[in-house]
Amino acid sequence: MQLKGILPALVTPFDKSGAVDHAMLASIIEHQLKAGVSGFVPLGSTGEYYALTNEERRQVLATVKEVVGDRGTLIAGANGSCTREVLEQVQQTVDAGYTNLLIAPPYYALPSQEELLSHYHAILDAFPQINVVLYNYPVRTNVEVGMGVIEALKDHPQVIGIKESSGNLLRAIEIGENYKGKIQLSCGSDDQALDFFIWGATSWICGPANIFPEKVVDFYNKFSAGDLAGAQNVMRNLFPIMANLESGKFVQKVKYGTELAGFQAGNARAPLLPLTDDEKAEFRKVFEASQR
Repeated sequence: MQLKGILPALVTPFDKSGAVDHAMLASIIEHQLKAGVSGFVPLGSTGEYYALTNEERRQVLATVKEVVGDRGTLIAGANGSCTREVLEQVQQTVDAGYTNLLIAPPYYALPSQEELLSHYHAILDAFPQINVVLYNYPVRTNVEVGMGVIEALKDHPQVIGIKESSGNLLRAIEIGENYKGKIQLSCGSDDQALDFFIWGATSWICGPANIFPEKVVDFYNKFSAGDLAGAQNVMRNLFPIMANLESGKFVQKVKYGTELAGFQAGNARAPLLPLTDDEKAEFRKVFEASQR
């Protein structure tokens, strides 16, 4: 399986009562498909996976699969705090018809690298029909998918790639250089996207695609066509808003940006609080500048 193009890390929209708004989710997906995205990643950190009930997760998976059909690649998040829980989440994701999964280290447990490798093997052994994209996001899990784990899994036929969200560009360079043809590199550090692609990334699992899918698709298309200067110009235009997103309250800002783009995504669930009026004004300023 090839990881290519822009793969929005989908927001999970909530209506005014706080319930998942499936009609709005479908509208967001259709808009992004029209913009030219290659697929979708539901139930990730941007999708507030951790804040959803199991039933809500199943319903989101069903909506995304029904709306997208065969029009894009689907990679679903399936995570938890221990191996038992993750195996349960993988099972319900497989039951929903997904074969590509994005799996991070278990949070809170703080496994060693040896334990993390054992965790991944338990998943791979239990579900030989799935493809796994490793998810390195230590700011959220406090555990890194270390190079030793990548080395141990590089020849595993089910391990197809890694979403690298550490913010450490040197790691992305090392993965892109040393594991080319083994582990596909997907950008998960939005403000470093151009650098990622220069060093071998073929896809971008992209939260900001909820806000301006046309622009990130334009970036990808320009880069893929060899127009490095054009791709750089797109990123130069987007960099102020990317920097704002990366400065904190990422989920709230993506949801607010989705609203500015015309789609009511609602507030993030507690414990996350809505943006203040000042934070909204600051974000709106860089959003409007990016639209010029």
